[in-house]
Parts: sequence; C-alpha cells; structure tokens
Amino acid sequence: MFVLTHHAREPVTKQGGTTFTFVTDGIEAALEQARAAAGDKDVALGGGANLVQQYLKAGLLDQLQLHVVPVLLGDGVRLFGNQLGAGQVELVRTRVIESPTGVTHLRYRVVK
Repeated sequence: MFVLTHHAREPVTKQGGTTFTFVTDGIEAALEQARAAAGDKDVALGGGANLVQQYLKAGLLDQLQLHVVPVLLGDGVRLFGNQLGAGQVELVRTRVIESPTGVTHLRYRVVK
C-alpha cells in the first residue's frame, strides 16, 4: 500500500505482511511506485474527493468507482464541484449495482 501524505514516515509493516509506504513527493510518484509494485496487475486508488480530483485533473485515472452510502455526515468536499472546471472530465457510466441495504456501487470509465 502506498499512502500519499505530507508527512514523511518510515514504512510500516502490519501483521499479515501488508506494508504501508508513505509517499511525500506527489501523486505521480505514488502512482509510479504502485505500478512498479503491481507489475502487470491493476492499481487501485483509495481516497477522498481531493485526492480523486488531483488524479482526474492530471489525467491519471482510467476508471472511477463510487460507493454511495445513504448516511449524512454533515460536511465535506464535493467530488464533482467547481474544482475540476466545466467540461474538464468526461465520465461514461459502465456499471450500477444497487444493494438491498441502500448502498449503490457505480463504475465510470474516464474518457480521455
């Protein structure tokens, strides 16, 4: 796991063998390290709206998966707000799964 952060730390290995490597030199460096570690496998990004917006703006995402949970938390950053700019990102919905619990899973392809 590669964790994008502003605070340098030594890698942490958890019980079971998962190592968290903290990357402080930007989104491109984190992606490059993740791709090198993954080899020919896919790389997945997990994070909040600010992180997703950075990767979308940089044109570094091929697809986007959103898991919409019907819980109101009060405040946060809009994922598709003015931060991206009008017409800057085009998404095509490729999958929708609705669960009986009210959670909706959406997958989009990022048009490049």
